[in-house]
Amino acid sequence: MEANYTLSDIVPDAELDCIGVFCPMPIARTKEEIENIEVGQVLKVEADDPAAEEDIARWAKRAGHQVLRFEKSGNMITFFIKRMK
Repeated sequence: MEANYTLSDIVPDAELDCIGVFCPMPIARTKEEIENIEVGQVLKVEADDPAAEEDIARWAKRAGHQVLRFEKSGNMITFFIKRMK
């Protein structure tokens, strides 16, 4: 079961800006950036590619990482992903 964190509960250890970048780059950059943080740390990813919503969520689950929070506001998508391994 996924935890339901509020935005104020989450302090990202790193941030990734994928605004204006389109498939497959948001997922490729997220995969690369998660390797640069320690297990247990949180990566904040912002994207505006509509495909990123499903792509990043699916990748995180498949890779064994935890999506702590997902937000969508207009065309802005924000993920908070905890590195689990």
